[in-house]
Amino acid sequence: MASASSSDDSTVGALLGRSNRLGSDPRNTNYAGGNTSAKGTAPDPVTGADTELMWVKGSGGDLGTLTGSGLAVLRLDRLRALTEVYPGVEREDEMVAAFDYCLHGKGGAAPSIDTAMHGLVDAAHVDHLHPDSGIALACAADGEALTKECFGDTVVWVPWRRPGFQLGLDIAAVKEAHPEAIGCVLGGHGVTAWGATSQECERNSLHIIRTAETFLQERGKADPFGAVLDGYEPLPESERRVRAAALAPLLRSIASQDRPQVGHFTDSPEVLDFLSRSEHPRLAALGTSCPDHFLRTKVRPLVLDLPAGTALDEAEARLRTLHEEYRAEYAAYYERHASPDSPAMRGADPAIVLVPGVGMFSYGKDKQTARVAGEFYVNAINVMRGAEAVSSYKPIEESEKFRIEYWELEEAKLRRMPKPKPLATRIALVTGAGSGIGKAIAQRLVAEGACVVVADLDADNAAAVAEELGGPDKAVAVTVDVTSEEQIEAAFADALLAFGGVDLVVNNAGISISKPLLETTAKDWDLQHDIMARGSFLVSRAAARVMIEQKLGGDIVYIASKNAVFAGPNNIAYSAVKADQAHQVRLLAAELGEYGVRVNGINPDGVVRGSGIFAGGWGAKRAAVYGVEEAKLGEFYAQRTLLKREVLPEHVANAVFALTGGELTHTTGLHIPVDAGVAAAFLR
Repeated sequence: MASASSSDDSTVGALLGRSNRLGSDPRNTNYAGGNTSAKGTAPDPVTGADTELMWVKGSGGDLGTLTGSGLAVLRLDRLRALTEVYPGVEREDEMVAAFDYCLHGKGGAAPSIDTAMHGLVDAAHVDHLHPDSGIALACAADGEALTKECFGDTVVWVPWRRPGFQLGLDIAAVKEAHPEAIGCVLGGHGVTAWGATSQECERNSLHIIRTAETFLQERGKADPFGAVLDGYEPLPESERRVRAAALAPLLRSIASQDRPQVGHFTDSPEVLDFLSRSEHPRLAALGTSCPDHFLRTKVRPLVLDLPAGTALDEAEARLRTLHEEYRAEYAAYYERHASPDSPAMRGADPAIVLVPGVGMFSYGKDKQTARVAGEFYVNAINVMRGAEAVSSYKPIEESEKFRIEYWELEEAKLRRMPKPKPLATRIALVTGAGSGIGKAIAQRLVAEGACVVVADLDADNAAAVAEELGGPDKAVAVTVDVTSEEQIEAAFADALLAFGGVDLVVNNAGISISKPLLETTAKDWDLQHDIMARGSFLVSRAAARVMIEQKLGGDIVYIASKNAVFAGPNNIAYSAVKADQAHQVRLLAAELGEYGVRVNGINPDGVVRGSGIFAGGWGAKRAAVYGVEEAKLGEFYAQRTLLKREVLPEHVANAVFALTGGELTHTTGLHIPVDAGVAAAFLR
């Protein structure tokens, strides 16, 4: 059986290099947008004979990070033979399934809807991209004339057509009819370029993008979005971020009426300038155009139509009214265009909410999706700016947007997505998460799909844990002293700006002062209670405020202790405060149940290895009390248990997940022992 040749390797290597360079610059294409291809030969895996192949970015990949595993590999003879059996544009979706019969060997990644564009165009290398400058021409009212003015005969206008086999035929015909052309502008969509070599194709793509940019800058008017609206100017940075945090719980409630969503906030200059201008209501109502954009952002955003300085309660009341109107309008949009075969309506809540003077809130099934939706709306703003600068913005018809949004092929793609993890869309804040039990809890929550705010007094530890957990799409670090109301409020504000809300709070921060009664000072007592009793109260109060306004329920978990019910020696301050925390669980469970907020506790014991408290001197003191070596304290604790097993931080994390992962939906006010069995601490 033949192996790949060096020409095969060089073709793929050049394609990947070109893809990564083009995809890493947001001026060239949006995240996961566009696709690139290369044609060449490689040995047939059975006969060894040279076979013409095409390597093309597969469905769902991103050019900037594309690797060989993300390429679909197809036989060109079979792909081009599909033109002989093509049943026509009314049945073109059937051709996507036919691509599977054109794969070479195992075929690599799944072929995308744009495969025909690459395979049918008679060029060795093809790029299809979504640059803001190209889409601005594609979405201008007189885009065809502007394309001619900008490029002459070297770039050809192709009227809007939904992506698919027919569009591939159309572009192939353009290439054949215009031998002088290096590419085309696709109405309402993007650009496509080609070349005989990978270098030439990349050069042609960049020429189209940069030439369009220059044309828009030199030909365009100075203020395409109109004059500044009085009162709609950006608030000062600190003020607008306070305002954004105050609005975030309500806005997440608005975006999550059909299903919970994670949020992202941006106050970039492009967004703030757009919202300050007189034309923004008209343009926002027209919606986005490029299919990649509105599949992420929905056909249009929800826009608050009040000045930036409007009183908060008035702004919130208006947002609730606008949300009701948005849902009714979206349902009407669906009813206008749905056919008996259309997929069911997926939800009528906005994915983008624009607040003048403050910024943009975007929403999705996870943080990355929410962030990318916001990035795509910034792309849309840039497109509107370019189109309005030289003409007027004219996106594709609403009916065509519906055909894309509720396309059966898109629905099939959604059905193929893996089942969400148990804590998907949940946003957690864990105190004392920079080490020990808190770190283990944060690790488990992220592994189960949650976004996590790593809160700790030690900023360096918190930052290191957040980075280890995957960075800002998974976890962010906040520095907080839980004895400070101001720092706790700031930590929750940071959480709201990072992820849009908070659903799950773990009160884990703590210290332990191990002394006999007569040696325990009032200062010891106050410090122990300030951090763990007062701190837990303050954190829970801040959490409850957010959860009640979000109307999504929530979980508050206290990491208490076996000592909350067991009277051990020389431990008055620590054990008393743990009893305080244990009763806070019961009190808050009784009070917050009507809001769907569950409050539970965990009673660990003997967590020595990996514990920040034990490493900070508590271990040595407890070892002295029991007359054992500090290094063997964990073994000592294990031997006094019924199971004779040592308790580790991950065992506590497992209990947190058991309480919050979806199976114990009707449990609140409970304490779970995680102590390997300490009979004296049995709950009774």
